[in-house]
Formats: sequence, structure tokens, C-alpha cells
Amino acid sequence: MWKLWQLFDPRQVLVALFTFLFGLALVIHFVLLSTDRFNWLEGPRGGKTAQRAGLPGQ
Repeated sequence: MWKLWQLFDPRQVLVALFTFLFGLALVIHFVLLSTDRFNWLEGPRGGKTAQRAGLPGQ
């Protein structure tokens, strides 16, 4: 394993890893915000959400 770190600079690898993970987290959050079910900012937008939640009388 030590030979691997002789090929790559550990600081550059960590910066690249954290940049990738931050970008991945942003993508996941924006995908969730674009769905009706998981949009925690605007809330549910329609009539079918009440049926999915199992509310009586819907």
C-alpha cells in the first residue's frame, strides 16, 4: 500500500476525493428536491400525495 502513496500525492487525492463527494452530495440533494415526494422545501404539490400517505377519506 505504501507504494501506491509514492505514486500519488496524498493531499491531491484527499482534495479530489472530498470534491467528488461534495459534488455527489449536491447532485443527490438536487435530484431529491426535484421530486414531489421528497421535496422538503415546497412540500407536496397535489392530490395524489394524500392517497399515498394513506389519509382517510381520500
